[in-house]
Amino acid sequence: MTTIATLLREAVSMLSDSSDSAALDAEILLCLALDKPRSHLRAWPERKPEADRIKHFQTLLQQRRQGAPVAYLTGRREFWSRDFRVTPDVLIPRPETELLIEISLTLLPQDQPAKIIDLGTGSGIIAITLAKELPQAEVTAADLSLAALEIAKHNAAAHAAEHIRFLHSNWFASAPKEKFDLVISNPPYIAENDDHLGRGDVRFEPRTALTAPQQGLADIQTIAGDARDYLKTGGHLLIEHGYDQEQAVQSIFRELGYDSVQTYKDLSGQPRATYGRNTENRKTQG
Repeated sequence: MTTIATLLREAVSMLSDSSDSAALDAEILLCLALDKPRSHLRAWPERKPEADRIKHFQTLLQQRRQGAPVAYLTGRREFWSRDFRVTPDVLIPRPETELLIEISLTLLPQDQPAKIIDLGTGSGIIAITLAKELPQAEVTAADLSLAALEIAKHNAAAHAAEHIRFLHSNWFASAPKEKFDLVISNPPYIAENDDHLGRGDVRFEPRTALTAPQQGLADIQTIAGDARDYLKTGGHLLIEHGYDQEQAVQSIFRELGYDSVQTYKDLSGQPRATYGRNTENRKTQG
């Protein structure tokens, strides 16, 4: 019978042409098949798994070799040191989105009440993380996808963040007429003809959560425009966007009358999130 060490070695060889993280992928998928932590693989490399476990592992490897994201195979992904459930109904959480959390925590004091709305919440990572990090905040999580909202509700319950208000809404369309301290969003921002849509994990992610018309800027324009009616004076707008959209998003914000507009870079040094402060005097659009 085949040992753990042999299974991993063969798996890395099998995945090397289709994954940039073949060794990590192999370990994660073998842990899933064995229902064991990664420490088990290192402690017992000569153990010989049962035949049905090996068969399950081989099935997972074939799916990964065909491009299926590891997060969808395991149904899990970490974000801000918390574990979140993910399915093909939601985007896979990415490290660069943690930048939105970092910025938000500099904008809103931890010991004071605040009202936050997360538009396009998906798996709920932003809303839930802010609710946990800002315990006095009232958080609303909105999404057009009912399937995504169910995943977000599951994650909120798993992290004891049941006080989040979930809203079935196309951006602000069904939002209550309230004023928020922070409007935050990781909306679709990839152009519909972008070559990257045919590569990597995005091939398997929901297209409606990835792409937007007007070279990926249409939803950002809508959110930024409508947010003026929902933000308190001095309230904050924070939106994630593509690395090549910094100037375009800043222009949208400034044309709508936001001030203190600035773009923040992610850990890889790419422009990733743009901020604007809501002013009392709105510019006339025409």
